[in-house]
Amino acid sequence: MSEQTTAFKPTLGLFDSTMIVAGSMIGSGIFIVSADITRNVGSAGWLIAVWLITGFMTLTAALSYGELSAMFPKAGGQYVYLKEAFNPLAGFLYGWSFFAVIQTATIAAVGVAFSKFLAYIVPGLGPENILADLGFITINAGQLVSIVLITFLTYINTKGIEGGKMIQTTFTVVKLLSLFGLIIFGLLLAAKASIWNANWTDAWQMTSRNAEGTVIGGVAGSAILGAIAASMVGSIFSSDAWNNVTFIAGEVKNPKRNIGLALFLGTLVVTIIYVSANLMYISVLPLNEIASAPQDRVAVAASKAIFGNIGTYVIAVMIMISTFGCNNGLILAGARVYYTMAKDGLFFKKTGELNKNNVPEFALWIQCIVASLLCLSGKYGDLLDMISFVVVMFYALTILGIFILRKNRPDAERPYKAFGYPLLPAIYILMAIAFCVLLIIYKPAFTWPGLIIVLAGIPIYYIAVANNKKEQS
Repeated sequence: MSEQTTAFKPTLGLFDSTMIVAGSMIGSGIFIVSADITRNVGSAGWLIAVWLITGFMTLTAALSYGELSAMFPKAGGQYVYLKEAFNPLAGFLYGWSFFAVIQTATIAAVGVAFSKFLAYIVPGLGPENILADLGFITINAGQLVSIVLITFLTYINTKGIEGGKMIQTTFTVVKLLSLFGLIIFGLLLAAKASIWNANWTDAWQMTSRNAEGTVIGGVAGSAILGAIAASMVGSIFSSDAWNNVTFIAGEVKNPKRNIGLALFLGTLVVTIIYVSANLMYISVLPLNEIASAPQDRVAVAASKAIFGNIGTYVIAVMIMISTFGCNNGLILAGARVYYTMAKDGLFFKKTGELNKNNVPEFALWIQCIVASLLCLSGKYGDLLDMISFVVVMFYALTILGIFILRKNRPDAERPYKAFGYPLLPAIYILMAIAFCVLLIIYKPAFTWPGLIIVLAGIPIYYIAVANNKKEQS
Protein backbone atom coordinates (compact mmCIF):
# COMPACT_ATOMS: atom_id res chain seq x y z
CA MET A 1 0.00 0.00 0.00
CA SER A 2 2.16 2.79 -1.27
CA GLU A 3 -0.46 5.48 -1.06
CA GLN A 4 -3.26 6.12 1.40
CA THR A 5 -6.37 8.22 1.44
CA THR A 6 -8.37 9.34 4.42
CA ALA A 7 -11.97 9.29 3.24
CA PHE A 8 -14.40 6.93 1.54
CA LYS A 9 -15.68 7.89 -1.89
CA PRO A 10 -19.52 7.91 -2.28
CA THR A 11 -20.16 5.95 -5.48
CA LEU A 12 -23.17 3.72 -4.73
CA GLY A 13 -26.64 4.83 -5.81
CA LEU A 14 -30.02 3.49 -4.66
CA PHE A 15 -30.04 0.61 -7.18
CA ASP A 16 -26.48 -0.44 -6.24
CA SER A 17 -27.36 -0.29 -2.55
CA THR A 18 -30.53 -2.35 -3.06
CA MET A 19 -28.50 -4.97 -4.95
CA ILE A 20 -26.09 -5.16 -2.00
CA VAL A 21 -29.03 -5.82 0.36
CA ALA A 22 -30.63 -8.47 -1.87
CA GLY A 23 -27.35 -9.97 -3.07
CA SER A 24 -25.92 -10.36 0.43
CA MET A 25 -29.13 -12.06 1.62
CA ILE A 26 -29.48 -14.63 -1.16
CA GLY A 27 -26.70 -17.20 -0.88
CA SER A 28 -27.27 -20.94 -0.66
CA GLY A 29 -29.84 -21.08 2.16
CA ILE A 30 -33.04 -20.82 0.11
CA PHE A 31 -31.91 -23.80 -1.97
CA ILE A 32 -31.30 -26.02 1.07
CA VAL A 33 -32.85 -25.14 4.46
CA SER A 34 -36.49 -25.94 3.61
CA ALA A 35 -35.64 -29.65 4.04
CA ASP A 36 -34.74 -29.18 7.71
CA ILE A 37 -37.71 -26.84 8.26
CA THR A 38 -40.04 -29.50 6.83
CA ARG A 39 -38.55 -32.16 9.14
CA ASN A 40 -39.23 -29.85 12.11
CA VAL A 41 -42.79 -28.75 11.29
CA GLY A 42 -43.90 -31.45 8.85
CA SER A 43 -46.65 -29.62 6.93
CA ALA A 44 -47.08 -27.18 4.04
CA GLY A 45 -48.90 -24.55 6.09
CA TRP A 46 -46.25 -24.41 8.75
CA LEU A 47 -43.41 -24.45 6.20
CA ILE A 48 -44.84 -21.31 4.58
CA ALA A 49 -45.65 -19.80 8.00
CA VAL A 50 -42.00 -20.10 9.11
CA TRP A 51 -40.88 -18.17 6.01
CA LEU A 52 -43.64 -15.56 6.48
CA ILE A 53 -42.71 -15.02 10.16
CA THR A 54 -39.05 -14.66 9.17
CA GLY A 55 -40.00 -12.27 6.35
CA PHE A 56 -42.11 -10.16 8.70
CA MET A 57 -39.26 -9.96 11.23
CA THR A 58 -36.70 -9.10 8.53
CA LEU A 59 -38.86 -6.36 6.98
CA THR A 60 -39.72 -4.90 10.39
CA ALA A 61 -36.07 -4.81 11.40
CA ALA A 62 -35.04 -3.29 8.07
CA LEU A 63 -37.68 -0.55 8.34
CA SER A 64 -36.52 0.18 11.90
CA TYR A 65 -32.87 0.37 10.85
CA GLY A 66 -33.85 3.07 8.36
CA GLU A 67 -34.13 5.55 11.25
CA LEU A 68 -30.69 4.63 12.61
CA SER A 69 -29.03 4.72 9.18
CA ALA A 70 -30.42 8.21 8.58
CA MET A 71 -29.22 9.41 12.00
CA PHE A 72 -25.71 7.94 11.62
CA PRO A 73 -24.94 7.81 7.89
CA LYS A 74 -21.34 6.63 8.21
CA ALA A 75 -19.28 3.48 7.81
CA GLY A 76 -19.73 0.82 10.49
CA GLY A 77 -23.53 0.52 10.54
CA GLN A 78 -24.78 -1.63 13.39
CA TYR A 79 -21.53 -1.26 15.34
CA VAL A 80 -22.04 2.53 15.32
CA TYR A 81 -25.76 2.28 16.25
CA LEU A 82 -25.04 0.09 19.31
CA LYS A 83 -22.17 2.34 20.40
CA GLU A 84 -24.33 5.48 20.11
CA ALA A 85 -27.44 4.00 21.76
CA PHE A 86 -25.72 2.11 24.59
CA ASN A 87 -21.95 2.45 25.04
CA PRO A 88 -18.67 1.59 23.29
CA LEU A 89 -18.60 -1.88 24.92
CA ALA A 90 -21.94 -2.84 23.33
CA GLY A 91 -20.65 -1.75 19.93
CA PHE A 92 -17.38 -3.62 20.42
CA LEU A 93 -19.10 -6.87 21.44
CA TYR A 94 -21.06 -6.75 18.19
CA GLY A 95 -17.93 -5.94 16.16
CA TRP A 96 -15.96 -8.72 17.89
CA SER A 97 -18.76 -11.26 17.29
CA PHE A 98 -19.02 -10.02 13.71
CA PHE A 99 -15.30 -10.68 13.14
CA ALA A 100 -15.12 -13.97 15.09
CA VAL A 101 -18.35 -15.59 13.89
CA ILE A 102 -21.06 -13.63 12.13
CA GLN A 103 -19.37 -12.38 8.96
CA THR A 104 -16.32 -14.63 8.65
CA ALA A 105 -18.19 -17.92 9.23
CA THR A 106 -20.89 -16.83 6.78
CA ILE A 107 -18.23 -16.01 4.15
CA ALA A 108 -16.68 -19.46 4.76
CA ALA A 109 -20.02 -21.28 4.53
CA VAL A 110 -21.04 -19.48 1.34
CA GLY A 111 -17.62 -20.24 -0.17
CA VAL A 112 -17.96 -23.94 0.68
CA ALA A 113 -21.48 -23.98 -0.83
CA PHE A 114 -20.00 -22.58 -4.07
CA SER A 115 -17.39 -25.37 -4.17
CA LYS A 116 -19.94 -28.12 -3.48
CA PHE A 117 -22.10 -27.10 -6.42
CA LEU A 118 -19.10 -26.52 -8.68
CA ALA A 119 -18.31 -30.20 -7.97
CA TYR A 120 -21.55 -31.17 -9.77
CA ILE A 121 -19.94 -29.84 -12.95
CA VAL A 122 -16.26 -30.59 -12.17
CA PRO A 123 -16.32 -33.59 -9.74
CA GLY A 124 -12.57 -33.42 -9.07
CA LEU A 125 -13.04 -30.05 -7.32
CA GLY A 126 -15.40 -31.42 -4.66
CA PRO A 127 -14.92 -32.22 -0.96
CA GLU A 128 -14.56 -35.96 -1.75
CA ASN A 129 -11.17 -35.30 -3.37
CA ILE A 130 -8.80 -35.40 -0.35
CA LEU A 131 -5.53 -33.64 -1.23
CA ALA A 132 -3.71 -34.00 2.08
CA ASP A 133 -4.26 -35.74 5.42
CA LEU A 134 -2.09 -34.09 8.04
CA GLY A 135 -3.56 -36.09 10.94
CA PHE A 136 -4.99 -33.11 12.80
CA ILE A 137 -6.61 -31.78 9.62
CA THR A 138 -7.55 -33.05 6.16
CA ILE A 139 -7.51 -30.72 3.20
CA ASN A 140 -9.81 -31.36 0.25
CA ALA A 141 -10.21 -29.76 -3.17
CA GLY A 142 -13.51 -28.14 -2.20
CA GLN A 143 -11.86 -26.26 0.65
CA LEU A 144 -9.16 -24.94 -1.67
CA VAL A 145 -11.79 -23.82 -4.20
CA SER A 146 -13.58 -21.95 -1.38
CA ILE A 147 -10.35 -20.24 -0.31
CA VAL A 148 -9.46 -19.31 -3.91
CA LEU A 149 -12.94 -17.78 -4.34
CA ILE A 150 -12.69 -15.77 -1.10
CA THR A 151 -9.15 -14.62 -1.92
CA PHE A 152 -10.09 -13.62 -5.49
CA LEU A 153 -13.11 -11.57 -4.33
CA THR A 154 -11.02 -9.96 -1.58
CA TYR A 155 -8.38 -8.99 -4.15
CA ILE A 156 -11.04 -7.49 -6.47
CA ASN A 157 -12.40 -5.44 -3.56
CA THR A 158 -8.96 -4.09 -2.65
CA LYS A 159 -8.91 -2.43 -6.08
CA GLY A 160 -11.77 -0.09 -5.19
CA ILE A 161 -15.51 -0.03 -4.68
CA GLU A 162 -16.21 0.12 -8.44
CA GLY A 163 -15.14 -3.48 -9.10
CA GLY A 164 -17.04 -4.81 -6.13
CA LYS A 165 -20.09 -2.77 -7.14
CA MET A 166 -20.04 -4.12 -10.69
CA ILE A 167 -19.79 -7.75 -9.54
CA GLN A 168 -22.52 -7.23 -6.94
CA THR A 169 -25.01 -5.56 -9.25
CA THR A 170 -24.40 -7.93 -12.19
CA PHE A 171 -24.55 -11.16 -10.19
CA THR A 172 -27.52 -10.06 -8.08
CA VAL A 173 -29.57 -9.12 -11.16
CA VAL A 174 -28.71 -12.49 -12.76
CA LYS A 175 -29.63 -14.50 -9.68
CA LEU A 176 -32.87 -12.58 -9.09
CA LEU A 177 -33.92 -13.22 -12.69
CA SER A 178 -32.82 -16.88 -12.40
CA LEU A 179 -34.80 -17.41 -9.20
CA PHE A 180 -37.89 -15.73 -10.63
CA GLY A 181 -37.48 -17.92 -13.72
CA LEU A 182 -37.19 -21.12 -11.66
CA ILE A 183 -40.26 -20.18 -9.62
CA ILE A 184 -42.34 -19.34 -12.71
CA PHE A 185 -41.25 -22.50 -14.56
CA GLY A 186 -42.06 -24.59 -11.50
CA LEU A 187 -45.46 -23.05 -10.85
CA LEU A 188 -46.54 -22.94 -14.51
CA LEU A 189 -44.95 -26.04 -16.10
CA ALA A 190 -44.25 -28.61 -13.40
CA ALA A 191 -46.86 -27.97 -10.71
CA LYS A 192 -49.14 -30.95 -10.19
CA ALA A 193 -52.57 -30.50 -8.63
CA SER A 194 -52.34 -33.93 -7.00
CA ILE A 195 -49.08 -33.04 -5.21
CA TRP A 196 -50.29 -29.55 -4.25
CA ASN A 197 -53.61 -30.87 -2.87
CA ALA A 198 -51.93 -33.69 -0.96
CA ASN A 199 -49.40 -31.29 0.58
CA TRP A 200 -52.17 -28.94 1.71
CA THR A 201 -54.21 -31.73 3.33
CA ASP A 202 -53.87 -31.20 7.10
CA ALA A 203 -51.70 -28.19 6.30
CA TRP A 204 -51.81 -26.96 9.90
CA GLN A 205 -51.24 -30.31 11.58
CA MET A 206 -47.68 -29.94 12.84
CA THR A 207 -45.67 -33.16 12.73
CA SER A 208 -42.07 -34.24 13.05
CA ARG A 209 -40.39 -36.11 10.18
CA ASN A 210 -37.20 -38.18 10.02
CA ALA A 211 -34.42 -38.00 7.43
CA GLU A 212 -36.43 -40.27 5.11
CA GLY A 213 -39.34 -37.81 5.25
CA THR A 214 -41.60 -40.20 7.18
CA VAL A 215 -43.89 -38.70 9.84
CA ILE A 216 -42.65 -39.94 13.23
CA GLY A 217 -45.10 -38.10 15.49
CA GLY A 218 -47.28 -35.09 16.09
CA VAL A 219 -46.07 -31.85 17.64
CA ALA A 220 -48.36 -30.24 20.20
CA GLY A 221 -48.44 -27.78 23.08
CA SER A 222 -45.33 -25.77 23.87
CA ALA A 223 -43.27 -28.03 21.58
CA ILE A 224 -44.91 -26.20 18.64
CA LEU A 225 -43.03 -23.02 19.62
CA GLY A 226 -39.81 -25.01 19.96
CA ALA A 227 -40.27 -26.53 16.49
CA ILE A 228 -40.89 -23.07 14.98
CA ALA A 229 -37.77 -21.64 16.68
CA ALA A 230 -35.63 -24.59 15.54
CA SER A 231 -36.98 -24.17 11.99
CA MET A 232 -36.24 -20.45 11.98
CA VAL A 233 -32.52 -21.07 12.54
CA GLY A 234 -32.40 -21.96 8.82
CA SER A 235 -34.78 -19.30 7.53
CA ILE A 236 -33.11 -16.53 9.55
CA PHE A 237 -29.65 -17.61 8.35
CA SER A 238 -31.01 -17.51 4.76
CA SER A 239 -32.48 -14.03 5.36
CA ASP A 240 -29.52 -12.55 7.20
CA ALA A 241 -26.90 -10.04 6.00
CA TRP A 242 -29.62 -7.57 4.87
CA ASN A 243 -27.93 -4.99 7.15
CA ASN A 244 -24.61 -5.15 5.27
CA VAL A 245 -25.44 -1.99 3.31
CA THR A 246 -25.34 0.00 6.59
CA PHE A 247 -21.66 -0.89 6.99
CA ILE A 248 -20.74 0.93 3.78
CA ALA A 249 -22.75 4.09 4.41
CA GLY A 250 -19.64 6.19 3.74
CA GLU A 251 -19.70 5.02 0.12
CA VAL A 252 -23.44 5.52 -0.54
CA LYS A 253 -24.70 8.65 -2.29
CA ASN A 254 -27.28 10.53 -0.19
CA PRO A 255 -27.09 7.86 2.58
CA LYS A 256 -29.76 9.50 4.75
CA ARG A 257 -32.33 8.64 2.07
CA ASN A 258 -30.89 5.75 0.09
CA ILE A 259 -29.86 3.34 2.85
CA GLY A 260 -33.32 3.18 4.41
CA LEU A 261 -34.94 2.79 1.00
CA ALA A 262 -32.46 0.10 -0.06
CA LEU A 263 -33.10 -1.82 3.16
CA PHE A 264 -36.85 -1.81 2.53
CA LEU A 265 -36.72 -2.61 -1.20
CA GLY A 266 -34.05 -5.30 -0.88
CA THR A 267 -35.69 -7.17 2.01
CA LEU A 268 -39.14 -6.93 0.37
CA VAL A 269 -37.92 -8.44 -2.92
CA VAL A 270 -36.07 -11.26 -1.15
CA THR A 271 -39.02 -12.05 1.15
CA ILE A 272 -41.33 -12.35 -1.89
CA ILE A 273 -38.81 -14.62 -3.64
CA TYR A 274 -38.33 -16.85 -0.59
CA VAL A 275 -42.04 -17.38 0.05
CA SER A 276 -42.67 -17.94 -3.69
CA ALA A 277 -39.80 -20.44 -3.92
CA ASN A 278 -41.31 -22.49 -1.11
CA LEU A 279 -44.74 -22.38 -2.73
CA MET A 280 -43.02 -23.71 -5.85
CA TYR A 281 -41.33 -26.50 -3.87
CA ILE A 282 -44.66 -27.73 -2.46
CA SER A 283 -46.27 -27.56 -5.89
CA VAL A 284 -43.73 -29.93 -7.51
CA LEU A 285 -42.52 -32.16 -4.64
CA PRO A 286 -44.42 -34.20 -2.02
CA LEU A 287 -43.57 -33.12 1.55
CA ASN A 288 -41.72 -36.37 2.27
CA GLU A 289 -39.41 -35.66 -0.72
CA ILE A 290 -38.75 -32.10 0.50
CA ALA A 291 -37.84 -33.45 3.96
CA SER A 292 -35.67 -36.25 2.53
CA ALA A 293 -33.92 -34.34 -0.29
CA PRO A 294 -30.38 -35.78 -0.66
CA GLN A 295 -27.99 -33.61 1.40
CA ASP A 296 -30.98 -31.28 1.97
CA ARG A 297 -30.70 -29.96 -1.60
CA VAL A 298 -34.41 -29.25 -2.09
CA ALA A 299 -33.83 -26.97 -5.08
CA VAL A 300 -31.95 -29.75 -6.90
CA ALA A 301 -34.86 -32.15 -6.35
CA ALA A 302 -37.35 -29.47 -7.49
CA SER A 303 -35.26 -28.60 -10.54
CA LYS A 304 -35.11 -32.27 -11.55
CA ALA A 305 -38.92 -32.39 -11.32
CA ILE A 306 -39.11 -29.30 -13.55
CA PHE A 307 -36.31 -29.86 -16.09
CA GLY A 308 -35.42 -33.57 -15.75
CA ASN A 309 -31.83 -34.68 -15.13
CA ILE A 310 -30.39 -31.46 -16.58
CA GLY A 311 -32.07 -29.73 -13.63
CA THR A 312 -29.11 -30.68 -11.43
CA TYR A 313 -26.79 -28.59 -13.60
CA VAL A 314 -29.31 -25.74 -13.83
CA ILE A 315 -29.38 -25.44 -10.04
CA ALA A 316 -25.62 -25.96 -9.71
CA VAL A 317 -24.98 -22.97 -12.00
CA MET A 318 -27.65 -20.88 -10.24
CA ILE A 319 -26.15 -21.57 -6.81
CA MET A 320 -22.65 -20.81 -8.05
CA ILE A 321 -23.88 -17.45 -9.38
CA SER A 322 -25.81 -16.84 -6.17
CA THR A 323 -22.98 -17.69 -3.77
CA PHE A 324 -20.38 -15.81 -5.85
CA GLY A 325 -22.43 -12.61 -5.69
CA CYS A 326 -23.41 -13.16 -2.05
CA ASN A 327 -19.81 -13.57 -0.93
CA ASN A 328 -18.75 -10.47 -2.83
CA GLY A 329 -21.31 -8.42 -0.86
CA LEU A 330 -20.28 -9.96 2.46
CA ILE A 331 -16.57 -9.37 1.82
CA LEU A 332 -17.10 -5.81 0.56
CA ALA A 333 -19.23 -4.74 3.53
CA GLY A 334 -17.58 -6.60 6.39
CA ALA A 335 -14.22 -4.86 6.22
CA ARG A 336 -15.86 -1.46 6.82
CA VAL A 337 -16.88 -2.52 10.35
CA TYR A 338 -13.30 -3.35 11.34
CA TYR A 339 -12.17 -0.05 9.77
CA THR A 340 -14.57 1.94 11.98
CA MET A 341 -13.61 -0.05 15.09
CA ALA A 342 -9.93 0.70 14.40
CA LYS A 343 -10.75 4.41 14.10
CA ASP A 344 -12.17 4.13 17.65
CA GLY A 345 -8.95 2.47 18.83
CA LEU A 346 -10.68 -0.90 19.32
CA PHE A 347 -9.13 -2.97 16.55
CA PHE A 348 -5.76 -3.45 14.81
CA LYS A 349 -4.58 0.07 14.00
CA LYS A 350 -3.75 -0.82 10.39
CA THR A 351 -7.39 -1.77 9.67
CA GLY A 352 -8.25 1.91 10.11
CA GLU A 353 -6.31 2.92 6.99
CA LEU A 354 -7.60 3.27 3.43
CA ASN A 355 -5.40 2.42 0.46
CA LYS A 356 -4.99 4.52 -2.70
CA ASN A 357 -8.28 3.03 -4.00
CA ASN A 358 -10.24 4.40 -1.01
CA VAL A 359 -10.84 0.97 0.56
CA PRO A 360 -9.64 -0.62 3.85
CA GLU A 361 -7.23 -3.12 2.26
CA PHE A 362 -5.71 -4.51 5.46
CA ALA A 363 -9.19 -5.07 6.95
CA LEU A 364 -10.19 -6.97 3.80
CA TRP A 365 -7.15 -9.26 4.00
CA ILE A 366 -7.45 -10.15 7.70
CA GLN A 367 -11.13 -10.97 7.12
CA CYS A 368 -10.01 -13.16 4.20
CA ILE A 369 -7.49 -15.01 6.40
CA VAL A 370 -10.01 -15.78 9.19
CA ALA A 371 -12.68 -16.92 6.70
CA SER A 372 -10.11 -19.12 4.91
CA LEU A 373 -9.02 -20.72 8.20
CA LEU A 374 -12.67 -21.47 8.96
CA CYS A 375 -12.98 -23.13 5.54
CA LEU A 376 -10.01 -25.37 6.38
CA SER A 377 -11.17 -26.14 9.92
CA GLY A 378 -14.57 -27.34 8.72
CA LYS A 379 -16.05 -25.70 11.84
CA TYR A 380 -18.03 -23.04 9.95
CA GLY A 381 -21.13 -25.29 10.08
CA ASP A 382 -20.99 -25.47 13.88
CA LEU A 383 -20.50 -21.70 14.03
CA LEU A 384 -23.44 -21.09 11.71
CA ASP A 385 -25.73 -22.93 14.11
CA MET A 386 -24.87 -20.22 16.63
CA ILE A 387 -25.17 -17.31 14.22
CA SER A 388 -28.97 -17.07 14.15
CA PHE A 389 -29.10 -16.77 17.94
CA VAL A 390 -26.27 -14.20 18.19
CA VAL A 391 -27.50 -12.18 15.20
CA VAL A 392 -31.12 -11.93 16.39
CA MET A 393 -29.95 -11.01 19.89
CA PHE A 394 -27.95 -8.08 18.48
CA TYR A 395 -30.80 -7.07 16.12
CA ALA A 396 -33.15 -6.86 19.12
CA LEU A 397 -30.62 -4.77 21.08
CA THR A 398 -30.10 -2.44 18.13
CA ILE A 399 -33.85 -1.88 17.66
CA LEU A 400 -34.18 -1.29 21.42
CA GLY A 401 -31.58 1.42 20.77
CA ILE A 402 -34.20 3.34 18.76
CA PHE A 403 -36.33 3.70 21.92
CA ILE A 404 -33.27 4.74 23.95
CA LEU A 405 -32.16 7.33 21.40
CA ARG A 406 -35.69 8.75 21.12
CA LYS A 407 -35.62 9.30 24.89
CA ASN A 408 -32.01 10.47 25.29
CA ARG A 409 -31.72 12.50 22.08
CA PRO A 410 -35.24 13.76 21.34
CA ASP A 411 -33.96 16.72 19.30
CA ALA A 412 -31.54 14.76 17.10
CA GLU A 413 -32.10 15.03 13.36
CA ARG A 414 -34.19 12.10 12.10
CA PRO A 415 -34.64 12.42 8.32
CA TYR A 416 -36.51 9.11 8.40
CA LYS A 417 -38.45 7.64 11.31
CA ALA A 418 -38.97 3.93 12.00
CA PHE A 419 -42.16 2.73 10.28
CA GLY A 420 -44.89 1.73 12.75
CA TYR A 421 -42.99 3.08 15.79
CA PRO A 422 -43.41 2.16 18.61
CA LEU A 423 -45.62 -0.85 17.80
CA LEU A 424 -43.68 -2.66 15.04
CA PRO A 425 -40.23 -2.25 16.64
CA ALA A 426 -41.70 -3.45 19.98
CA ILE A 427 -43.28 -6.49 18.26
CA TYR A 428 -39.92 -7.30 16.67
CA ILE A 429 -38.12 -7.11 20.03
CA LEU A 430 -40.71 -9.41 21.66
CA MET A 431 -40.51 -11.91 18.77
CA ALA A 432 -36.71 -11.82 18.87
CA ILE A 433 -36.64 -12.43 22.64
CA ALA A 434 -39.11 -15.31 22.23
CA PHE A 435 -36.95 -16.83 19.47
CA CYS A 436 -33.78 -16.58 21.60
CA VAL A 437 -35.45 -17.98 24.76
CA LEU A 438 -36.97 -20.89 22.81
CA LEU A 439 -33.57 -21.71 21.31
CA ILE A 440 -32.01 -21.67 24.78
CA ILE A 441 -34.68 -24.16 25.95
CA TYR A 442 -34.97 -26.43 22.90
CA LYS A 443 -31.58 -26.07 21.15
CA PRO A 444 -29.05 -25.22 23.88
CA ALA A 445 -26.16 -26.46 21.73
CA PHE A 446 -26.99 -23.59 19.32
CA THR A 447 -26.94 -20.90 21.98
CA TRP A 448 -24.37 -21.28 24.75
CA PRO A 449 -21.31 -21.47 22.47
CA GLY A 450 -22.53 -18.32 20.69
CA LEU A 451 -22.97 -16.51 24.01
CA ILE A 452 -19.50 -17.61 25.13
CA ILE A 453 -17.97 -16.14 21.95
CA VAL A 454 -19.80 -12.83 22.54
CA LEU A 455 -18.78 -12.66 26.23
CA ALA A 456 -15.16 -13.51 25.36
CA GLY A 457 -15.10 -10.05 23.79
CA ILE A 458 -15.40 -8.33 27.21
CA PRO A 459 -11.79 -8.87 28.37
CA ILE A 460 -10.57 -8.20 24.81
CA TYR A 461 -12.39 -4.84 24.91
CA TYR A 462 -10.71 -3.76 28.14
CA ILE A 463 -7.30 -4.86 26.85
CA ALA A 464 -7.91 -2.80 23.66
CA VAL A 465 -8.98 0.25 25.71
CA ALA A 466 -5.91 -0.03 27.95
CA ASN A 467 -3.60 -0.33 24.92
CA ASN A 468 -5.25 2.64 23.28
CA LYS A 469 -4.72 4.76 26.41
CA LYS A 470 -1.05 3.75 26.52
CA GLU A 471 -0.55 4.81 22.90
CA GLN A 472 -2.21 8.16 23.51
CA SER A 473 -0.31 8.95 26.73
